Amino acid sequence: MTRDEGRLASAQRLERAIGAVLRAGVTISSLCLIVGLVWAIAAGNGGVPSLLLQIGIVVLLGTPAARVVVSIAEYVVEGDWRFAVLTGIVLLELLASAVAALVFNRRL
Repeated sequence: MTRDEGRLASAQRLERAIGAVLRAGVTISSLCLIVGLVWAIAAGNGGVPSLLLQIGIVVLLGTPAARVVVSIAEYVVEGDWRFAVLTGIVLLELLASAVAALVFNRRL
């Protein structure tokens, strides 16, 4: 296998892994939201339906961060340290923005 073929195979593996993470996140989120919504309409708000709706939203919001984590892992496996570090910085920025949103959350 030539160097270019190795890079192509590595890129394809990364794309498949990212696609699997994104599909799983959207599927799990959609199922939680649909079941929670139907349950809330049928039985009223509160309890389990509310929890399912919250889980669906959190999973949907966490899916892009999971994609970044998978990218870091793949870059480390490939030994591509430059992209691993850059993607790690992106993950830190995502986490910092989430923490800032929680800490500085104020009602207008």
